[in-house]
Amino acid sequence: MKKTTIDDCRIVELGRHHGAKGNLTEVENGRIAGFDTERVFFIYDIPGGASRGGHAHKTLRELIVAASGSFDVYVHDGTRERTFHLNRPSQALLLSAGVWEELRDFSSGAVALVLASKHYDGEDYIRDFEQFLDYKKDK
Repeated sequence: MKKTTIDDCRIVELGRHHGAKGNLTEVENGRIAGFDTERVFFIYDIPGGASRGGHAHKTLRELIVAASGSFDVYVHDGTRERTFHLNRPSQALLLSAGVWEELRDFSSGAVALVLASKHYDGEDYIRDFEQFLDYKKDK
């Protein structure tokens, strides 16, 4: 497996159709993210100051969208770190496997929409940052 870095994470533009009755944004399987979606979930009603995530995936990839409001996604590849700000439902963060992720600084009413490349598997998670750093050294 290729060693992933934060350079493998990037903002992508989603299909957006504007009309007099509003906007429509689409995500088609395999086209934007490079993977078919096997799981979709929402993160919402986040208390002020709380963060979500705080883990890495060994193989799962994600496409994260600010469906409403805004938030930051902090990523770390074992060496470098970066923060992406999401605030448009027509943009998404493509997140690679092997990258630590934390969603932070949610605005009031923010909704994060996450499209995942695999079904939930607890064995795919690395939930301790020090263990993540050890995992990255081995890759």
